[in-house]
Amino acid sequence: GSAGARTIASIITNSGIKFSRYRATKLMKKLGLVSRQLPKHRYSKAAQEHIEIPNHLDRQFAVTAPNQVWVGDVTYVWAGNRWSYLAVVIDLFARKPIGWAMSFSPDSQLTGKALKMAYESRGKPSNVLFHSDQGSHYTSRKYRQTLWRYQIKQSLSRRGNCWDNSPMERFFRSLKTEWVPACGYSSLSEAWKSIVGYIIRYYSQIRPH
Repeated sequence: GSAGARTIASIITNSGIKFSRYRATKLMKKLGLVSRQLPKHRYSKAAQEHIEIPNHLDRQFAVTAPNQVWVGDVTYVWAGNRWSYLAVVIDLFARKPIGWAMSFSPDSQLTGKALKMAYESRGKPSNVLFHSDQGSHYTSRKYRQTLWRYQIKQSLSRRGNCWDNSPMERFFRSLKTEWVPACGYSSLSEAWKSIVGYIIRYYSQIRPH
């Protein structure tokens, strides 16, 4: 149920076998496969910018090279008997996740670990713009000091405006509809292993974008 007929057709066609979405729909119906994709959701809009940090990105999501713009966000996943939190950093050039971290606390230490992984895995680049929402784990003094140390310029979405960071919203939507079980995971370690597998293998190597 991870993919719909269009995605299945694209995956098979990309592997060298011509396969239409109509045939995929027919076979899905025959096999009893139902896609977990959700209908589109209308987000509310707001225009309040952060006092000190403006929205430098301004929805200019089409970048021309790697390490120009990174975006980040945090979401929650049920693990065991409580919520756990996942922080992810994506390079907008290829929409590729380059840093991630998970813990039971949605704080600056979590987002800092994801940023550190991205920064080191990309060879410590300079002149990167990092965009996120106005969550305290991104606006804290500790996190802003980390950005300053890495020489990364910060950009923040307008408060309550999901469209300002829509690539991250889309990634988390795909993760939860395609991969995360409806009942969550039995432990943090199980969640971590499964989600890392999704990021490294299915999302980055198999899934069409």
